[in-house]
Amino acid sequence: MESSSGFCVRLSLKQRYFLLLCFAVGAVVAYRFTRSRTEVRKNRHVVGLRANSSQFTLETKPFRILGGSIHYFRVPRAYWMDRLQKMKACGLNTVTTYVPWNLHEPERGVFNFEDQLDLEAYLRLAASLGLWVILRPGPYICAEWDLGGLPSWLLRDKNMRLRTTYPGFTAAVNTFFDQLIKKVVPHQYSRGGPVIAVQVENEYGSYAKDKGYMHFIKEALLSRGITELLLTSDNKEGLKLGGVKGALQTINFQKLNPDDIKYLDAIQPQKPKMVMEYWSGWFDLWGNLHHVYEAEDMVSVVTEILKQDISINLYMFHGGTNFGFMNGALAVGLPAPKPMVTSYDYDAPLSEAGDYTTKYHLLRNVFSRYHTQPLPELPSLRDKSAYQPVLVHRHLSLWDTLHFTDKPLKSERPVNMENLPVNNKNGQSYGYTLYETTITSGGALNSRNNIRDRALVFVDKHFVGVLDYKIQELALPDGKVPWGKRTLSLLVENCGRVNYGKTLDEQRKGLVGDIELNQQLLRDFIIRSLDMKPGFVNRLGNSAHWVSVRQRPSFPGFFQARLYVSSSPKDIFIKLPGWNKGVVFINGKNLGRYWSIGPQQTLYVPGPWLRRGDNQVIVFEEQETDGKIQFTSTPDYGMTVDVE
Repeated sequence: MESSSGFCVRLSLKQRYFLLLCFAVGAVVAYRFTRSRTEVRKNRHVVGLRANSSQFTLETKPFRILGGSIHYFRVPRAYWMDRLQKMKACGLNTVTTYVPWNLHEPERGVFNFEDQLDLEAYLRLAASLGLWVILRPGPYICAEWDLGGLPSWLLRDKNMRLRTTYPGFTAAVNTFFDQLIKKVVPHQYSRGGPVIAVQVENEYGSYAKDKGYMHFIKEALLSRGITELLLTSDNKEGLKLGGVKGALQTINFQKLNPDDIKYLDAIQPQKPKMVMEYWSGWFDLWGNLHHVYEAEDMVSVVTEILKQDISINLYMFHGGTNFGFMNGALAVGLPAPKPMVTSYDYDAPLSEAGDYTTKYHLLRNVFSRYHTQPLPELPSLRDKSAYQPVLVHRHLSLWDTLHFTDKPLKSERPVNMENLPVNNKNGQSYGYTLYETTITSGGALNSRNNIRDRALVFVDKHFVGVLDYKIQELALPDGKVPWGKRTLSLLVENCGRVNYGKTLDEQRKGLVGDIELNQQLLRDFIIRSLDMKPGFVNRLGNSAHWVSVRQRPSFPGFFQARLYVSSSPKDIFIKLPGWNKGVVFINGKNLGRYWSIGPQQTLYVPGPWLRRGDNQVIVFEEQETDGKIQFTSTPDYGMTVDVE
């Protein structure tokens, strides 16, 4: 009995341990199950953003959009988190972004949604920070971006009518939306994602060339699975023609005019009001001054907008940079188009390099009143650096780089860059195009206003002058031998296509028609594409043809220097006071254009684009250099002027 009872006691202890273990495991499983159920319940989105009364509702509760624009394609991906965290800390609840078709489909049928263009990663990041998203997929986006984000290969069709129901345009939009919208759909609010609204086109009321077009774009979104609230966006005049049935109209402005709000109320009674673009600053043009909008003036308008129960989106909250050749141009109200500068700082609340401004701090104070919980602490600022100047150590004449370009085209007449047989028959989109022909005399060279946008003119590689919209005639010198053959070269730059207004169909670049010498049309051209894409720049950097700067450089040319970074790379700005006009590449990345006429005097270099150790700097310079590349920790956007 004793042995038996002893065995029973030991057995019951094991049972107790086993039961205890089962209970513990069960408790953990139950906790995890209930926690996941709670999280699912927390993330379950039932009723999205609605505009059924004078206030927006989200999950049937009153909701005010406190938004700001940050374009993922203007901000280095390594800094997306930083910029969005600073937005959240300012008290905003929504980020808005355009989608640039020209970057996502650089060649017809070739799509890129990776790395810097990973839109889904950007949407997931916004969601992880508790930010809602208003997506503005275009296809036209304006944005002070080349051709308003439309790909230049559309212009290969001589009959193209952009932003209309012209079959060549709608077919291309459908192909793009087939790829884009399927990436957006899973991130909609109804699927548990952050996208609470989608904009139909952009400011169409200021274009309004086709009454059926907005319906086409709306259906293109709906038929591909967009289920969230649809919006349109226009200035006051554009509201008359920019709407489409089934989409809430919103307004864009900078100065608050009570009549504009009354008008919005009148055309949409008992609907929520929203300023989709409250312009926090303004863009800059080469040759003009740097626009600023006083912080106090801006904040007083924002305060009044919010007092009137109107939702708001700050355009821009953080502007970023027009890296590469992506800047647009302005034509409205000007005798000739003027290109935008490389910086898109915009005098926004968060600077081009992600620094806080007076506007940021004042806005944070205003937005904090619309939150029941304290705002997140301000993320720390990133250090800047001002490296010592570096000297150019090698150079390469433009004429010695032509073998790195695509096979040249021989053509009796000039061909505009978009219709060149390069880039898999998609034409040339950006950069420079070199046109060369043979002449047998000097005399009057007349562009017949067919230069788009600016040409450096050479005879036998000797610089003669510049042709552009203002200067349309140059005197070419006679040769040493009468009737001797010489080479006339025109290096034509696409300075940026117009992004707004009614001239979008006319944005072909290069030589867009005939030029004449002594009233005789020139013929038999050799045409080379110099789009300076990464492959070309990398081939250039690895070339053995560079020569020492001890030899006098010829222009235009490429100039190489090395920047040595001894510690972890930090943001910097490049300054080129002894140079004239050109483009800067660092480690193969195109930072954008510089031009001594200003206003912009520095180019932003994101720290993540540098590396510890040697960094390769290549500058393409058109006309002059002092051989020195300078660096600074603060930007210089030039002399300022108040926004009118």
